[in-house]
Amino acid sequence: MSTGSNETQLVIITGMSGAGKTVAIQSFEDLGFFCVDNLPPTLLPKFLELMKDSGNKMNKVALVMDLRGREFFDHLFKALDDLAEVSWVVAQILFLDADDPALVRRYKETRRTHPLAPSGLPLEGIQMERSLLEEMKGRAQLIYNTSQIKPRELREKILTEFSTNKKPIFTVNVMSFGFKHGLPIDADLVFDVRFLPNPHYIEHMRPKTGLDKEVSSYVLKWNETHKFLEKVTDLLAFMLPQYKREGKSQLVIAIGCTGGQHRSVALAEYIANHFAEDYTTQVSHRDIEKGKGTDHANKQS
Repeated sequence: MSTGSNETQLVIITGMSGAGKTVAIQSFEDLGFFCVDNLPPTLLPKFLELMKDSGNKMNKVALVMDLRGREFFDHLFKALDDLAEVSWVVAQILFLDADDPALVRRYKETRRTHPLAPSGLPLEGIQMERSLLEEMKGRAQLIYNTSQIKPRELREKILTEFSTNKKPIFTVNVMSFGFKHGLPIDADLVFDVRFLPNPHYIEHMRPKTGLDKEVSSYVLKWNETHKFLEKVTDLLAFMLPQYKREGKSQLVIAIGCTGGQHRSVALAEYIANHFAEDYTTQVSHRDIEKGKGTDHANKQS
């Protein structure tokens, strides 16, 4: 769904507990939406004022409203009626549903209690909730039944429906780091390049970094480097489509040398540039300034 330049896209996510609202709100976050979980319906008018006052900073918003705030839920229908009169907002209701057996199974698997039957059987709460949400379901523009789909498939469905370019977003983040400063905790894949010749031991290269042409040429000239890059890019060329198909929104590839200043920097730049034509790539250098005094900023490919 696309909106005009002066319109705000608002998606209200509601539906049955256990039908996938958590996966849904995470998916909208990946799409760049400003997201709020469990907004009481009585606060919707105030929230709309906040959206309007923000200018263009909140032009894509997703709100979860469900029966966790059931004492306020009666106010939601009036709020929706008022919303229909707001000309600068294009609003949609996304209702997530699932069949009773699927919801019961999910509650048993997670060992959670239903919010409407905290001390009773899950089915009792499910049936009560279904009755309370009947009118809301009737107002929804989109209804997804998640009984037979996995969380990954629900995520892909949302990304396809609400992405402006109708393509799931997948970003390859390539990071350089130094092992002596610790492993990056957010890395999905880590490659150790400390076996390559080290420019640190060449005195005039020591204060420079892998962003300098002389250093990167030195790192990239060795047969070992050529073989490493050939193998690692071949491996990644196979793996990246698999990660994308699995539904990941991003993959963090960490390239590590001793200090994170020379070898890892040059190779992170090379790998990010290598895949930039086929993927959205970002490259960052976590430890590049820790061994030197000059300033090198992160860059985007």
